[in-house]
Amino acid sequence: MADYQSQIDAFKQENVDIIALSVDPSDKAKETVEQQNLKFPVAYGLEVPRDAEKIGAFWEEGRKIFHATNLILDSDKKVVAASYSTGPIGRIVSADTLGYIQFLKKRKAQQS
Repeated sequence: MADYQSQIDAFKQENVDIIALSVDPSDKAKETVEQQNLKFPVAYGLEVPRDAEKIGAFWEEGRKIFHATNLILDSDKKVVAASYSTGPIGRIVSADTLGYIQFLKKRKAQQS
């Protein structure tokens, strides 16, 4: 999440919202937000497996966690890119997300 926070101004310039999802309870999520000085919403209290299955995330029953799941949605809320990790690696970094969003916008402008 810190990676995305470090690029928050670039996302704002692209008119892109960032939202994080967490299985953490409210107090732990608030602690993360404060420690990383996050300026985007962090939804907390998601449940495994119910909420993980809604977005197709890989999850662990024993630790009650989602593995890294990154979704990029267009302005119609349609998933245009996704990365589902089966372990602790496999996240879409902010630079790649920004580049992909800029590519999609350029392509859309060319089609207009």
